[in-house]
Formats: sequence, structure tokens, C-alpha cells
Amino acid sequence: MKDLVIDLEAEKAEILKRYRALLRASKSTLQKGDKRMIRKAFEMAVESHKDMRRKSGEPYIYHPIAVAQIAAEEIGLGTTSIVCALLHDVVEDTDVSLEDIEREFGKKVAKIIDGLTKISGVFDTNSSLQAENFRKMLLTLADDVRVILIKLADRLHNMRTMEFMPRDKQLKLSSETVYLYAPLAHRLGLYAIKSELEDLSMKYMERETYQFIKKKLNEKKAEREKFIYDFIQPVKATLESQGLQADIFGRPKSIHSIWNKMKKKAIPFEEVYDLFAIRVILDSAPENEKADCWKAYSIVTDSYRPNPDRLRDWVSSPKANGYESLHTTVMGPRGQWVEVQIRTKRMNEIAEKGFAAHWKYKESSSDSGLDQWIQKVRELLRNPDSNALDFLDDFKMNLFSDEIFIFTPKGALIQLPSNATALDFAFEIHTDVGASCIGAKVNHKLVPLNYNLQNGDQVEIITSSKQTPKEDWLNFVVTAKAKAKIKSSLKEAKRKIAEDGKEILERKLKSLKITYNTENIHKLTNHFKLLSSQDLFYNVAKGIIDLKDLKEYQATEKVVENKPQDKIDQEQVQNLVRTIKSKDSDILLIGEDLQKIDYKLASCCNPIPGDDVFGFITVNEGIKIHRTNCPNAAKLMANYGYRIVKARWTNQHELAFLTGLRITGIDDVGLINKLTTVISTDFKVNMRSLTVDSDNGIFEGTIMVYVNDTSHLDNLIKRLKQVKGVTGVTRFDSAPTPVEKAS
Repeated sequence: MKDLVIDLEAEKAEILKRYRALLRASKSTLQKGDKRMIRKAFEMAVESHKDMRRKSGEPYIYHPIAVAQIAAEEIGLGTTSIVCALLHDVVEDTDVSLEDIEREFGKKVAKIIDGLTKISGVFDTNSSLQAENFRKMLLTLADDVRVILIKLADRLHNMRTMEFMPRDKQLKLSSETVYLYAPLAHRLGLYAIKSELEDLSMKYMERETYQFIKKKLNEKKAEREKFIYDFIQPVKATLESQGLQADIFGRPKSIHSIWNKMKKKAIPFEEVYDLFAIRVILDSAPENEKADCWKAYSIVTDSYRPNPDRLRDWVSSPKANGYESLHTTVMGPRGQWVEVQIRTKRMNEIAEKGFAAHWKYKESSSDSGLDQWIQKVRELLRNPDSNALDFLDDFKMNLFSDEIFIFTPKGALIQLPSNATALDFAFEIHTDVGASCIGAKVNHKLVPLNYNLQNGDQVEIITSSKQTPKEDWLNFVVTAKAKAKIKSSLKEAKRKIAEDGKEILERKLKSLKITYNTENIHKLTNHFKLLSSQDLFYNVAKGIIDLKDLKEYQATEKVVENKPQDKIDQEQVQNLVRTIKSKDSDILLIGEDLQKIDYKLASCCNPIPGDDVFGFITVNEGIKIHRTNCPNAAKLMANYGYRIVKARWTNQHELAFLTGLRITGIDDVGLINKLTTVISTDFKVNMRSLTVDSDNGIFEGTIMVYVNDTSHLDNLIKRLKQVKGVTGVTRFDSAPTPVEKAS
């Protein structure tokens, strides 16, 4: 009992210590009366959560204090946000009501807490409506962006303290984070938080790769620091001699971005040269910022030769989230490319703290791209007809895309995502202009609707009153605004055609003496394997359904049950798990109780024994097994968490599994023969296919081979790398495939 008292006293002291650290972090934004308000919120949170503990066994109050600390210190939010962060879980988890919050702290705080409470279940494991809930979460953006910012702080702290959670929960949270929260942080300009969220997700989703890169970075740390010091000295001396005050330092690239580069270029860690970036932070007066940045750029490029294709000017044309910086890549003193970022202190604060810092400097940037982006989010959310999952895909695509800058004929600047088409530009001008667009002139040259715009293009849209949106437009537009409008127009056109079909069907049923009622329409819809009565009416109007077929229906009245594939519910999931019969094969153990049940291996990632895997319940094909780092894993886990089941391999792997190897090297006589000898003779591995391409002495090949497990594959890769002339061997999967309505 004495030990318990000591522990409680120690915890009480620790809580106060963390509270004082929070006050220090918020000191710069505190005004008269703020400290008292924060104290009141802290005391309410402590009292409300007094009997609650986290999975780690720590007092629960540590969590809201940490979220408030992140909001204040890393995002730069003020007192209202700190109060809301301290109280973000009290309404949901305790007896405190929203009315209590409003009475003690006012309407603004209550409204933000209400928004946080409503979205707390956005990615609830048992929810089959994650996408719809995420849309509701974004609705809060229209009211108060602080709801999203505090939610990001909440997610960041949960990710930092996830080691005590079960493995399946770690995968679930990581998938949601990398799928939606990291892109949101990116779009709101919180680059440091975005990078950390990606790294933490990777730490749990691809553990071995994460630890491998982390270890390699640590091994080269001293060598890297020496290189950075040698690189900085001449630049620093010249800046000072020119009267420019600047901090210069090297920043390591995130593990996730290094891994992305390794995958994108199919290269090993040793061939990733830009493991860090040099950052030049200038102390400039507002009126001199742009000139000082270009002056610093001139000094850097006088010292080191720049790559002419790698200059990025976000000082003259800031990104949509307010990001301003000059980026260039120069050849360093040891023949190595180095990225250099040049910005002022104000620009750096916006780059680090995103939206909150942008708000602070709003007087000097009232026409901010971030304001425009939030306005676009509001427009998107006003379209209640769009399917939640389609909305989520469109929204996510627009979250992560880089911008290009396009000019109107009169010289106005329009920001669009990279890969935007002439038709996207038309919809950006006005939805009516987009709907009636028949072509465009880019730099005075006629181009088709699907023409991909380039940075700096000047675009004039050509319209016709007879034009209407076409279904194939959806195949090439990229902005969410264009997609939403096209879908809305197509839906309205389909509805009008369906109205005609309804009248035609009603007359036909009457002639066949079949009662026109809801029950019969439902039976007919099922009979023709359609998803809705509107589809039935539309197909009748278009002549897709031959009305002679109604006589066959009348004779059989056979009803085919046909539920939409994305409407599978939790009860169906449980029934599916229970009813799938065990087969003779016992290679995989699947399910919460790890029973042996039927499965198929997903073709999008070709898992093999030894891979970290999970099961996904489909509607028509039982359970499919995916690798946890599958291209589709994040999307499946984020949107269909309730259909994910645990899966692991047993130790019996007598079957062979198909996987792909990409081999690069220097073309040499007999190289293919050497490779096939290693594969077929030394390793006794069967090959399904071999594709080889040789270009100016460079050899590239892909080989599909059958292996037993990851250990078998690793040994094969190791042996192939020893073949003379081979410079690289990497495993590859099939290209990411669209998730087929999660069937």
C-alpha cells in the first residue's frame, strides 16, 4: 500500500511537471486571463480522467496534456486550441457534457469540442462507414480548421505511443495515418508532422525496412556531419561578407522519403545520395525577403555548380498551402548532388507550422492559396450526392498533388494539381464553362480536352451550348471539383432518362397484367441483376432490357438476390468467416482465433510465406491475403477496417509461390546463361517467365520465379547479386490495382 501511495505521488508530480512544460510552450501566445483558462481546463481534464489509464498503464491525463503540447509547440496554436486539446476526450469518455463545457469555457470552445467528439469515431474499427465519417470530419473544416489541427496532434501522439497496442491495431492506425492523416498534414503545410506520421506508420507497417534504413543512417552519421560542415563553410563566409544574416544547417531526409526513392528508382540504400538537405534560413526584413533569397541563391550557385533542371521557385509562386522557398540541387565538393533550400525565418515558420503560422502572417497574404484550398473543400462538401468512397479517393488525390500554375488569357493565375488537363482548368474557371467545354487553346495552339497542362501554360477555353458532360471525361480529369460536377451532371441526365423508362415500364406491365408496385419493381431489379430501380428504368429507356424478357420473368418470377458489393455489413462478415470451410491446405492460419480457413492470395502484391500479411473479406471470393505493405493495404484498412482479419503463416511451406525479380547489370556475353544456371541448377527454382531488355550495354530483366518463402527468396537474391556483371536485384510486385469496390 505504501508503494502505491508513493507511485500516486510520483504520478501527481509528473502531471504537474508536464503541465508546466505546456505553459512554457504556450508562453508566446498567452494574453491576459489565458493562463487561468488553461488552468481551469487542465483541472477539469485531470478530474474527469482521474480513474482512467492508457494501455501502457500510465495515467490517461498524460495524453491530453501531450496533445495540447503538440498543438502549442509544434503547430503553434493559441489558448483556445490548447484548452480544446486538454478537453478533447472528456465529452466522449466521461460524464462531462457539452453544456458543461459551454458554461465553463464559452460557445467557441464547445463548438470545437463538439467537432472533435463527432469525429472521434471516424476510423472506429467496428464502423463500416469510415469514408462517410471522414467526410463529416472534413465538414468541420468549413467551421473551424482548428478541429482538424487538434485531431492531427491527437493522432501524432497516439502514433508516438503505439508500442503497447496489439499488432492488428497498430496496422489499422498506421494505414489510416499514411492514407489520410499524413496527406492532410501535408496539405495544411505541416511538413514536419507529415514526415513524422509517415515514418511512424512505416515503423509498424514495414518494420524490417524501417529498422534497416534507420541503422544505415546512424552508421553514416559522422561522415554525413563532416560533409555538411565542409559544404556549409564557404557559403556561410560569403553570406556574411555580403551582409546577409543566416542560419545554415543540414536536415536528414525522412526514412519514409528515402524508402520511396529506393522503390521509385529500384535502387539499394547505398545508391541514395541525397540523404539530407542543406537549409539556409535568412533573417530578412519583409520588404527584402524575395531579393535576399535570390541573392543567397546566387552565392550558393557561385560556390557549387547547380543542376539547371532542379530549380524550384516557390518564392515567386507559393504553393497552395502557403509554402514559400527556393529549392536547388548543386554538385557538392565530393562529386555528390546536394539539395539546398533557401527561405526566410517567416517562410520557415510557415513551412514548419503550416496553417497556424500562415494565420499569424495573414495580413501580408490575404489572398492565400490555403484560403482558396479550404474554399474548395467547402465546395466539395456541398455536393451531397457523391458516393463517400469516390469522394474520399478524389479528395485524397487532391490532398497530395503538387501544384502547377496556369494563366488565363487575361493573365490571371490559376493553381491546379500537376497532371491537370484543359478540362480541369475549364471547371476551375466555372462549373458551367467546364460542362460546355469542347476544346481549348494552350499557348494559342488548339488542343483536346484531355491535354495535360504544363507549368506556365496560358489557356483559353472553347465552349458550345450544345455540349454536355460525357462519362469518359471521368477517365482523365484529376481535380475533385471537375469529377464531382461531371458525376452530378451525369446523374441528373440519367435521372431524366430513367423517368421516361419508368413510364415505358409501367405501360408494359399494365399490358401484361402485372401490378406496378414497389415489390414487383424490386423483384425485377433483382431479376436483371441491377443495383437500383433507377438502373432498371434507365436500361428500359435505353433499350438495354428487351421488354420481351418480361414475359420470361412473368413465367418464372425467379428472384435473384443481388446486394451491392460495398454494402456488406458486420453480421455478413462474421457469417462469412464462420461458413468458409476448411480445406486440406494448412499453409495459412486466418481469423481472430487463427482457425484454418479458405483463402486466396491477392494478385496485387503476391504474398509468400514469411511476408507480414493480413486477410481481407471479399463479397464473392472469400478471404484474400495481402501483404501489410501491399499497394492497396492502406486503402483497404482505412476504409474497410471491419473486414480485416488477422493472418499468419504456419511453418509448413511445401508449395511454391510466384514472385518477381527485377535484375539490372552490365550486358555481357553469357549473362543470361549464368543467371538461369543459378536459378534452375543451383537453387532448383522453377521460372515461369524471363523478359530481357538490353540498351547500349545496360542489361535489364524481369524474372518470375517460384519460391518457398521469404528466406528462400532472400538467399536467391543474395546469390544472384554475386553473378559477375549484375549491379542490382530487387523483388517487385504487380502494379497497384484499383480496389474493386472492395469485393
